[in-house]
Amino acid sequence: MIDRILPRHATDPALLRGLSQRRLGRRDALRIGGLSALGAALAACGVEGKGEPDAPTASSIATFWDGKVKNGRVDFANWPLYMDPAKPELAAFTKRTGIQVNYQEVIQEMAPWFAKVQPQLSARQPIGFDLMVITNGIQFGQFRAAGFLAPLDHSRLPNFAKNAAPKYTQESFDPANVFSVPWASGITGIAYDPAKVKRPITKLADLWDPAYKGRVGMMSDPTELANFGLLAEGITPGESGEADWKKAAARLQRQKDAGIVRNYYEQDYLDALGKGEIWISQAWSGDIFQKNLSEGTNLKFVIPQEGGTIWTDNFAIPVTAANPVDALMLIDFFYEIENAASLAEYINYVCPVPAAQAQIRKDAAALTADMRDEMLAVAASPLVFPTDDDYRKLHYYVGFDTAEEQRDFNRLFEPIVLS
Repeated sequence: MIDRILPRHATDPALLRGLSQRRLGRRDALRIGGLSALGAALAACGVEGKGEPDAPTASSIATFWDGKVKNGRVDFANWPLYMDPAKPELAAFTKRTGIQVNYQEVIQEMAPWFAKVQPQLSARQPIGFDLMVITNGIQFGQFRAAGFLAPLDHSRLPNFAKNAAPKYTQESFDPANVFSVPWASGITGIAYDPAKVKRPITKLADLWDPAYKGRVGMMSDPTELANFGLLAEGITPGESGEADWKKAAARLQRQKDAGIVRNYYEQDYLDALGKGEIWISQAWSGDIFQKNLSEGTNLKFVIPQEGGTIWTDNFAIPVTAANPVDALMLIDFFYEIENAASLAEYINYVCPVPAAQAQIRKDAAALTADMRDEMLAVAASPLVFPTDDDYRKLHYYVGFDTAEEQRDFNRLFEPIVLS
């Protein structure tokens, strides 16, 4: 067992962790409006979707890793506010392995990141990083289809095999985790104020209930909006096509025409809930957990019976990485229970290692009373550790093989938000 450094906390954990600030950045990364940052980056790069790539064979994976050795360094690109600034996990990794980690918070949105590294990767040149955290979505598909991601050698990832939740071995955007394993995740579900809503909210249909006319918030992000329309129609978003999108758009338009939706929100849905302007809304799990923890509110978050959505930020190794063995070692290090727990204690996003929950409770015992209560709240939260039943109800996002499909999708859902 390595020495571990417990994370440091401030009085207001939301201020320390900055989750709402970072959430805005990653939500912008998933936005798909017209030629948004997403589409514009694809256009600028001249990259169209190429469909599903051929899956690497055992032989091709072995060929990639043949002769590659530990070099003693990892250059790691991540999003801001996604690790304790003291970097206790990285210090522990270096102490154990001797590998130095150059950790840079250089990813602000997925589209600009893809645009930045695409020229070097197309030329099979190093991008200056051996490891990066990238979100499931159209850019992930572009990275994969273009052959920009190294196939992972799972024989060197025993902790992932042993400790990852089953949900993360069944990802539709990367079947069999050929190119990626999760860093952390979040859930889109329904939040409501029980002081205003006098019955439990359990279903997506509650967002269409005339009893809440003018008190319902929906998201302005077309992907998030469409996902709930699809799930309300009984359609799995990741398996949907244009005919399904039309059904979902029609259902969402009927909700709007009936006056049920007060507004289509970005991050400001939290303020609207807090002020009582809306009583029930689409919501992100981390937002609700942090608002309740830091402000003492009593908002409820549920994954609807029909299902919610899960987004995942993923470890991936660029195909031109100079130190891929070292990167793989760091990935597996974060799947050790103690290290997964240490990370989750700080960031409070959905942890891909269920056994970290018990470790967090153990870590809490060593803290002062106030900090212990906060830590135990993290361990107890289904927004950090979803149950098996929760995972069964979570779906990945609509995927696009081409920019044309993205535009067709956008033409159906953006008018609902804008008109």
